[in-house]
Amino acid sequence: MKLTWLGHSGFRLEIEDAVILIDPWLSGNPVFPEGKRAEAIGGATHILLTHGHGDHSGDTLAIAKELKIPVVGIYDLVNTWMTHQGIDGVGFNKGGTVGLGRAQVTMVNAAHSSSIEGADGPIYAGHESGYMIAGEGHVIYVSGDTDIMADMAWMGEYHQPDIGILSAGGHFTMDMKRAAWAAKKYFDFKTVIPCHYKTFPLLEQSADALRQGLPGVNVIEPEVMKAIEL
Repeated sequence: MKLTWLGHSGFRLEIEDAVILIDPWLSGNPVFPEGKRAEAIGGATHILLTHGHGDHSGDTLAIAKELKIPVVGIYDLVNTWMTHQGIDGVGFNKGGTVGLGRAQVTMVNAAHSSSIEGADGPIYAGHESGYMIAGEGHVIYVSGDTDIMADMAWMGEYHQPDIGILSAGGHFTMDMKRAAWAAKKYFDFKTVIPCHYKTFPLLEQSADALRQGLPGVNVIEPEVMKAIEL
């Protein structure tokens, strides 16, 4: 299994027989190198969105049309908006599970907001979400943009993820300290990878506080376009 950070909250996840682009914001992303687009999206089989904000849904339409691949996410965003743009969609909702190839993806709750920018202002895009992605003997928790929430207690107990991809840059989501607290209290991660940081000066620039708060956990600070073997 291979995970490549695309900057901000974007990832390329190669798991089982699927290549999943998670929240692919490439164009205009200040930390994504322009010349790496083809490498980032090549061979992708699905796009998985946590919510509609532009720093997550960014290049979704362009990539989906170019590669002719489906967009997967909450029903309101995918089936009542993406499909109207001529995109194939797999819309589902919290508690639902879909197969992306042999990988199994279950939608879980997040605590944030969600909209798409329209010509006349924001358009409702359903609820924000996170995901539990199961495959190759692992369960990965993709938190999406969120703060700490009580739902993490049952999510950790029920799904038992061993890898956490946590939005932890602060201001719009948990910061590193809060993410460490949540990970320690609610989960039993072996590996934690932060995201939604370093993109702008407003966000945290280091995962030091996350690492300090999680002794014994393998905290990996990802580098843009450098694959991590998991």
